[in-house]
Amino acid sequence: MKDDIVNRVANSKLITINLEDYYPEGKRLVFDIKDWLFEGFVLREKDFRESIKQHHWSQYQNTYISLICSSDAIIPAWAYILISIHLEPFTKKTVIGNLELLETSIYQDIINKLEVSEFANKPIIIKGCSKKAVPQNAYIMLANKLKPIAQSIMYGEACSSVPLYKKKTS
Repeated sequence: MKDDIVNRVANSKLITINLEDYYPEGKRLVFDIKDWLFEGFVLREKDFRESIKQHHWSQYQNTYISLICSSDAIIPAWAYILISIHLEPFTKKTVIGNLELLETSIYQDIINKLEVSEFANKPIIIKGCSKKAVPQNAYIMLANKLKPIAQSIMYGEACSSVPLYKKKTS
């Protein structure tokens, strides 16, 4: 008698969520204000405002921007806010911080808007490996959003997943 190979993963009720599928297109850029500071360290308001006035903001159309100062200068909050006001008509999102913080903020918005009711009482696998820059915090945010409704949550691939949570049966 011939034994047929059965793909139990394909036949299971497992639902795989791949955060990479939600990765929004658009350039991610670091905007370093150090070059707008006197000797890279001192913010002179008049010169700073002139740099902002002369800058070509439209070049950031449809981008995601991470605002930083790569020198050890102390930058007042208003300086970042002023830049973000000029970026706002062009960018998809602007944050103060590095690219990882930017990606985390992007995914926080995505996960907050994610409709999860279809995953109620289902076994969920959060796919682990991705080729795109999915921040680790996104996995935590997704797991926390799914926990109240999912039957179980696992991480990895269907063939080799790590169990993270299982709803207690009453």
